[in-house]
Amino acid sequence: MAADWNQQVIETFRANGGEVPQFGRRLVLLHHLGARTGTARVSPVMSFPTEAGWLVVASKGGAPEHPAWYRNLLAHPEVRIETPDDGEVEVVARELDPAEREDAWRRIIAEAPGFGDYERRTTRVIPVVELARR
Repeated sequence: MAADWNQQVIETFRANGGEVPQFGRRLVLLHHLGARTGTARVSPVMSFPTEAGWLVVASKGGAPEHPAWYRNLLAHPEVRIETPDDGEVEVVARELDPAEREDAWRRIIAEAPGFGDYERRTTRVIPVVELARR
């Protein structure tokens, strides 16, 4: 079911120039490779622009485990994204260290309080990943 929903979001993103009704223009389409399989995948993820690129949150809705795309980025950090404003962009993924994450998390919660709800649903620390332009 999640795959169908993701595909609908991807199609809506592409058909509407990056605009998705429930997310506005906050999504990017993350093109990544499976950590074990090397299979090409695309995941829509909410983003938070920075000077270097974008921050994305590996929340998985507060599930007890990290999303697959997060593990894939750790294995294959050089990826590309599709953005509403910049089109396709080559990026390199880097997980924020604890101090950087703390600063970023405050911003993320202020802009998208739902991530605070996800944090309360899980015992894991939800990773924040920077996607910096290459």
